[in-house]
Amino acid sequence: MIWFDLVTPKSVLFFIPIIKEIEKRGRKVLITAREGNGYSEVVELLRLYNMEFVNRGEFGGACLKDKLHASIERQKALMEFVTIYDIDRLVCLCSVDANRVAFGLGIPVINFYDIPLSDYNTNFKKALPQARLTLPLSTRVFKPFVVPDEIFLRFSLDEEQIFDYNFIDPLIWLKDFKPDFEYVKKVLNPYNLDLSKKLIIIREEEYKSSYVDKKYPILYEALEEIHKTTNSNIVIIPRYESSYLKEEFPFATILEEKTIIQHLLAYADLFIGGGGTLNTEACFFNTPTISTRSFICHYDKYQIDNNLMYWVNTKEELLQKVYTLLESKKEEKENVFLQMQLNISNMVDDILK
Repeated sequence: MIWFDLVTPKSVLFFIPIIKEIEKRGRKVLITAREGNGYSEVVELLRLYNMEFVNRGEFGGACLKDKLHASIERQKALMEFVTIYDIDRLVCLCSVDANRVAFGLGIPVINFYDIPLSDYNTNFKKALPQARLTLPLSTRVFKPFVVPDEIFLRFSLDEEQIFDYNFIDPLIWLKDFKPDFEYVKKVLNPYNLDLSKKLIIIREEEYKSSYVDKKYPILYEALEEIHKTTNSNIVIIPRYESSYLKEEFPFATILEEKTIIQHLLAYADLFIGGGGTLNTEACFFNTPTISTRSFICHYDKYQIDNNLMYWVNTKEELLQKVYTLLESKKEEKENVFLQMQLNISNMVDDILK
């Protein structure tokens, strides 16, 4: 049995095609997930895509002590649960809890990771905690072409343990995706928006994650001015709980229900994101994209260098870029993502060998 531990929304989207290919080959799969107060995106996505899973443990929140306590408790819960099954390997996006349990039980660990550092060079002072706690435990590791092998070698892996793939992660679930404006209307109509206005989609940074130093303020400082000066529909996709967003930004639409957000990204006039995955998805759809993330990682740098995304560091830079991009027409340009090579079957071969 192949064990997948899915603890982020991205891991759900990334692994669904891989899980389906593995099941198609007659192999059994076990999926574990986690939830938590103000953090339900993972389980909502799994339900949205009709994936069977078992919840074990919770998200610890923003406080380091709470994170550690939740992690210890989750490891205990996972250990007791997975020993019921005959598991021959773990596959995950560097889930700390699953890595520790699998390593402790002698289960081979296969990690996928596209962001070992919050840096696009090789500054190991910016190594992510997840990378430090997981990559050295890997039996095999898979990474996109934009991340240098050197980084993984410095995490004490040998060359034969490192497997490249020739695409940036969101391509695996976007390649055959067909945007539908009727779906956009269905999602937004209950909010009584004037859909003839420009549509700006907003996503916060993962400010509760251990690899983000603090809540980066420029997006929050600029939103009211963007609203007043652009006369656009501003739709915020909450990353955590949504109540404080409603209080702080009463002029914005806060999406409550879990939706297939890629439809909105494809038809947005502008996307402003503080994270990684949705930024890349917006770039895939050729939607003008501004990153307000507090750092630039390797795949961010690739998108910036290919003029797919703009990074801003101050409120003034953000406002200027918003005005420039909203005034210009959406450019028709060649989709560099579709030139990338995606072969799920070969990837599964390497997972199972």
